[in-house]
Amino acid sequence: MRIYKIFLFLILLSSSVFAQISESQYDPSWLIEVKNPDNYIGIALSNGRIGVMPAAEPFVMKSVILNNVYEKESELGVSKIMEGINFVNMRISIDGKPLELKSFSSWKQVLNMKGAFLETSFKFQDKAEISYRTYALRGLPYMALTDVRIKSLKGKINVNVSGIITTPGEMKVEQSTYRVLKDNEIRMPLMQTTAKSQFGRHLLAATATFIFDGDEPAYEHIIVNNVEHQLNFSRKLEDGENLDFAWAGAICTTQDFSDPQNESERMVIYLMRNNKNMAIENHRKLWENLWQGDIIVDGDQESQQDIRLALYHLYSFSSDNTGLSIPPMGLSSRIYNGHIFWDTELWMFPPLLVFNQGIAASLLDYRYNRLDKARQKAASYGYKGAMYPWESDDTGEEATPSWALTGTFEHHITADIGIAFWNYFRVTRDTTWLRKKGFPVLSEIAKFWVSRAEKNPDGSWSINNVVGVNEFAPNVNDNAFTNGAVKAVLKYAVSAMKVLGLEANEQWLEVSDKLIISRMQNGVTKEHRDYDGAIIKQVDVNLLAYPLAVITDKEQIRRDLEYYESKLAPEGPAMSHSILSILYSGMGDNKMAFRLFKKSFELNKRPPFGALAETADFNNTYFATGAGGLLQAVIFGFGGLQITENGIIQKSPCLPAHWKSLNIKGVGPEKKTFSVIQQQDNSK
Repeated sequence: MRIYKIFLFLILLSSSVFAQISESQYDPSWLIEVKNPDNYIGIALSNGRIGVMPAAEPFVMKSVILNNVYEKESELGVSKIMEGINFVNMRISIDGKPLELKSFSSWKQVLNMKGAFLETSFKFQDKAEISYRTYALRGLPYMALTDVRIKSLKGKINVNVSGIITTPGEMKVEQSTYRVLKDNEIRMPLMQTTAKSQFGRHLLAATATFIFDGDEPAYEHIIVNNVEHQLNFSRKLEDGENLDFAWAGAICTTQDFSDPQNESERMVIYLMRNNKNMAIENHRKLWENLWQGDIIVDGDQESQQDIRLALYHLYSFSSDNTGLSIPPMGLSSRIYNGHIFWDTELWMFPPLLVFNQGIAASLLDYRYNRLDKARQKAASYGYKGAMYPWESDDTGEEATPSWALTGTFEHHITADIGIAFWNYFRVTRDTTWLRKKGFPVLSEIAKFWVSRAEKNPDGSWSINNVVGVNEFAPNVNDNAFTNGAVKAVLKYAVSAMKVLGLEANEQWLEVSDKLIISRMQNGVTKEHRDYDGAIIKQVDVNLLAYPLAVITDKEQIRRDLEYYESKLAPEGPAMSHSILSILYSGMGDNKMAFRLFKKSFELNKRPPFGALAETADFNNTYFATGAGGLLQAVIFGFGGLQITENGIIQKSPCLPAHWKSLNIKGVGPEKKTFSVIQQQDNSK
C-alpha cells in the first residue's frame, strides 16, 4: 500500500506542471501574449548568470549569453562577453514531418513575467497539440530547462525528438560526447560538449539530457558535424495520449569553475535526480519573492505592462550574492561587448535599490571587488585614489576600445559609482557595510577627484578635458554633469566620515563648494565652458536637478528643461526623456511628465513583445538602461519617492490624469507600500 501511495504521489507531482500549461486564468497584466511571429524580436529569459534568447521557430533559442565571462573580440581587440555553447535547442518531427512555423495553426507565445518563463503553443495539422515552457532557472543559475507536452489529437502518431548542443563557430570544440553514467542501477544519460574559447582564455562545458517522469526511451547519439551533435529518441502515441518530457542542461566555464566539465555534469545529474518539478517550484518561489517589490497601476493597462516588463528585465539580469553587475543590454545580446558602464549605477541601480537591497549590494560588490584595479588606473594616469574605467569587464581594467575617447576621458563614472554607494547607505543605514566597503570606495573616489581638479587663480576649481554625458562634445572643460556629480560625491564622502566618527576632510568640502557650474547670458545652465547651443546626444545639465539635487530652484530647473529638450538629437538614447519626465513631475505638471514618460520608450518598443531598443531607429534590444530610466520616471516622478538621509520618503507625487492610483510596494528594508490615489474633481 505504501509503495502504491508513493507511486500515486509521483504521478500527481509529475502532472502538476503540465496542468499549469493549460491554465488560462492569469491576471493579464503579468502576461504578454503574441500571435504574430512576423518581425520577431524575442525577450531574454535570464537568471543573472545566463541569458537565453528565444526565437519564433519552435524549440529554437538563438543564443546563450554568459554573464561576466569574456574573451577578446579580435586578436588586437578588447574583451567581449561570451556567447556560450547552446544546449537549449531541440528539433521535433511528427510522422516524419518536421515541426516548422509555416506548418502550424494557432501559434502563440506568452511571456509570463510573474513566473519568468516563455510558453509556446501551437497545433500541428490535425495531428497534435504542442506546448512547452522555457526557463532560465533562478535557483540553478547555470541551467535552463524546456518542459514539453505533445498531445495526440487524431489517431496514432510517431514522434521523433532531437536534443541539440551547438557550439558557436569561433570556438574550438574539444569533445562531443554521450555517456551513460551509472551508480548501482541508476542510469544517468548525459550529452556534453567541451570547447575552448577563440583565443584560449576559457574552457567551456555544456551538458544536457532528457528528463522523463516515467520510463525513459532508448536514445541514439548522432554527431552531425564538428559543431553540432544530437541525442534522439522516438515514441508512438495513441489517440489522446500525452508525451511529457523536459530537455535540460547546464553550462560552466573556467571563469567560475576549475573543472567545468565535471561540474556541468553534476548540475544536470542534480536536476535529473532531484525532480524537475521541485526546480520549477523553487524558480517560482524565488520569483515570487522578487515580485514583493512591484509597481501597480490602476487605470492604464498598457503602462502597467510596460512598467512590469522593465522591472522583469532588471530582476532577470541580476542576482544577489554574486558580485555581478548588469551590462547595458543585460544578458540579451553582446552589444557594447557586454561591458559595465555608468548605465548600472545611474540608471538601473536606483530602482533595484528601492525594491531589492540584496541585488543592489551585489551590484556595488562588483565595484568594491575591483577597487585595487581602479587605484592602479588612477596611479597610471598620475592621479591619487581610485579611477574607475568607463567600460569594465571581469578584470576591472579599462575595456573601452582605444579609439574611443570615452575610455580615456569620460571620468564622471568615478563619481557616479560613489553616489550609488552613498545611496545604498542612505537606504539601509548599514554602518558595518559603510565602514567595511562603502567608505573605502568613497574615500578613494574623493582622493581621485581632488587630485583631478585644478584650482583657478580666483580660488574656484575646474575639472578640465573630459567627455561628459553628451558624447557629441569630447574634451571639454567644466562639464556641468561631471562637476555636479563631483560636488555631490565629495559631500557624500564627508558625510560618511561624520557617520563613522572621522574628522571631516576640509579640502574635499572646498573643492565641492567651489567647482564651477557656468551659466549662459539667458540664465540657462551651461553644459560646459564653451557650449554654444549645439545639438546634444543626451541630457547632461538636467541631471543636476535629478538625481544630483545640485540645482534645486524650480525656475532654474524649468529654464534648463525648456532649453535642453529642444537640443536633444533624435538618435539619442531613450533615458533622457525619463529625466525630463521626473523633473516635470517635481513641478506638478502631470501632462508634460506623462508625455515625456511615454516618449522615453514608446518609439523604442519592438514587436512582438515590446522589447526596448536603445534608440527609436535601431533594433538593438533589450536596452536595460532604458528600462531603468522608465522605472525611475514612475518611482521618483509619478510616485514622488526620494532617497534621502532619512531613507526613502514620499514627497509631492504627480499622478497622470487618467491613472486612478499608483501603488509602489516592497520599498526599502521595511518593505513599505507608497500609494498615490487620483483626487476627485468635485468642482462640477
